[in-house]
Amino acid sequence: MGVAVTVRDVPGPVRDELAARAARSGQSLQEYLRGLLIQSASRPAVADVVARARARVAVTGSRVSARSILSTRDAGRR
Repeated sequence: MGVAVTVRDVPGPVRDELAARAARSGQSLQEYLRGLLIQSASRPAVADVVARARARVAVTGSRVSARSILSTRDAGRR
């Protein structure tokens, strides 16, 4: 079972834009915001991803240059 969450002091124009987006997607504002929250929580924070990557580099000592990454990426596009 879910819990209720209240957000106070949302500026009127922000609320109106979110309500319009909800309406365009055929959802109530509550459904729309619930979906945004679930989607946001399902992805790791950027800071966490960067911290994990730095920790792996520190442990392994492995480094890949930007040039190498871009070269590999571009090779698959030809």
